[in-house]
Amino acid sequence: MGKKSSILFKPSDYYSPRFWPTWIALGLLRLLSLLPYRAGLFTGRLIGRLIFLSSGQRKNIVDINLAHCFPEKSSRERNQIKTACYQNIGISLFEMAMCWWWTDEKLEALVEIRGREHLDAVLESDRGAILLAGHFTSLEISGRLFALFMPLQVMYRTQRNDLFDSFLFTQRSSYFVNTVSRKNIRQLIKGIKNKIPTWYAPDQDFKRERNVFAPFMGIATATITASSRLAKSSGAAMLPFYPERKKDGTGYILHIDAPLENFPGSDDLQDAGAVNRSIEKYVRLFPENYIWIYQRFKTRPSGERSFYP
Repeated sequence: MGKKSSILFKPSDYYSPRFWPTWIALGLLRLLSLLPYRAGLFTGRLIGRLIFLSSGQRKNIVDINLAHCFPEKSSRERNQIKTACYQNIGISLFEMAMCWWWTDEKLEALVEIRGREHLDAVLESDRGAILLAGHFTSLEISGRLFALFMPLQVMYRTQRNDLFDSFLFTQRSSYFVNTVSRKNIRQLIKGIKNKIPTWYAPDQDFKRERNVFAPFMGIATATITASSRLAKSSGAAMLPFYPERKKDGTGYILHIDAPLENFPGSDDLQDAGAVNRSIEKYVRLFPENYIWIYQRFKTRPSGERSFYP
């Protein structure tokens, strides 16, 4: 039986029948990894359509999120974003398989980095660098591609399924320098101070953590203040990071923007607003690539009704 601790993968720990569905899923992903890139994208879109048909209540969450974030768009436009979002979620499964089973040489042919000079300048100034990402459907592949060029440290959240947790932790540990638990902030800060670029995505509703309500997509949104504390404790610069999936099906562009100015400051709300604006920039440019199936706005200011049923 697996242990809930993100340990290195040992197949014999997971022979129990309760893990058989996960083994089947991993086997299907392995088969998916054998496809050429364009065929994998096509298959991923088909998978996304199947997920859409079976997602039930999740589709309502997407509708609610899009209606609040894009009130200026028509229902037809928002439905187009929703459909494309599900297709991109399907593609992200193919990309996960790419991360695990494609060679470095095969992956290198698909990626270009724009804005690396911003990251190089930060590291040359003897500061650490935090790559500020959002929960986009291309998030997993972006870390794998970045790690082809530079060491990368990532935060890791333990998965509920023991087998998947151990397998994912082991795979990530094979190409990231450090795969650090969200609970081990000291280790994370140590890596940042050693000038290991650190991949960080704070745009989820962590109600148990310290939050402020900062604007995101025109909505007062519960936003963790840990971003400010992490930057203060490590002395690192915060650089917006976004992976663009090329529309012509030829690969990816990893965008690295200049560091956030005057960050961290003395005001948690202003810092949280700066973090949200940096993510919002790419949500507005590529709305179909954001993961809208989460209840991002679940926590509301006191006295305000929930967005979700």
